[in-house]
Amino acid sequence: MHNKTINWGIIGAGKIASKFATDLNKVSNSNLYAIASRNLDKAQQFGRTFNVDKAYGCYEDLVTDPHIDAIYIATPHSFHKAHSMLCLNHQKAVLCEKPFAMNLQEVEDMIQLSKEKNTLLMEAMWTVFLPHYQYTLDLLKKKHFGNILKLEADFGFHPKYDESSRVFDKSVGGGSLLDIGIYPVFAALSSLGKPDSIEAKAQFFDSGADSECLITLKYNKVTAHLKSTLLEKTNTEAIFHCENGTIKINGRFHEPSSVTLIDNDGNSELKEFENNSIGYSYEIEHFNQLLRTGQTESNIMSFEKSKELIGTLDAIRELIGLEYY
Repeated sequence: MHNKTINWGIIGAGKIASKFATDLNKVSNSNLYAIASRNLDKAQQFGRTFNVDKAYGCYEDLVTDPHIDAIYIATPHSFHKAHSMLCLNHQKAVLCEKPFAMNLQEVEDMIQLSKEKNTLLMEAMWTVFLPHYQYTLDLLKKKHFGNILKLEADFGFHPKYDESSRVFDKSVGGGSLLDIGIYPVFAALSSLGKPDSIEAKAQFFDSGADSECLITLKYNKVTAHLKSTLLEKTNTEAIFHCENGTIKINGRFHEPSSVTLIDNDGNSELKEFENNSIGYSYEIEHFNQLLRTGQTESNIMSFEKSKELIGTLDAIRELIGLEYY
């Protein structure tokens, strides 16, 4: 069982599914068996590109395929709950792209069904499985430079405004917060835990989706300054200012990156990490192992962590007056 080949299906055939499929094909004892899209032609094209055995134009056909062990949900945010529940009801293990769902209630419903069906469910927060990120969390836990005094984390890019694009469509969870703000928020939660208080303000597009969020998470002796924006390209760094030095996860901190260590005397050390994939392979390997060993919850991206993350995002939305439904 420890080497069992896992047959994967993917629901949704967009850009994120393509990245996931590229990395899945590099993971040993994994097989991309099926793809499903509401557009059969799109599914078939995806299937040809990634050498997939089956292409379906209906999600129900994929979840009822007896050959599939695990399903990756790669549809827009607002469909995550429905598609996860569909899979769980057919006792298919689910790796659901972040954000897990649109709000805490949806996430709790998914977790409850996972437990009822005794079927593995995990949020695909790929960042936490990356070597550079685990290295950073380990340094912080060991207090390599002493206690954290302040965190600064940002994620920004500047796409062309297009109301027909998912990124700007509030009805499917578009906007900066759920799409990219989730990463700076996760950086704070994974290193500092649940905050004592939250402050937030935002700007909005004409579509009603948030164009920028400025978030402050306050702890006993630490403040996290977080930013997500679709109005400008930012450095996309996570910088932990500590008592005796600084730990900086360099540009695009949420994906495979490097870490710079700078002590208070100005001595600098760059830590680089080997990586042979886009970065999704690490979460895939972890998920495969959970499935092979009969686990129904991740010990790294646990249900509690997913609930804490979406609960914090809910609190931020309430502060900025953002409603999706």
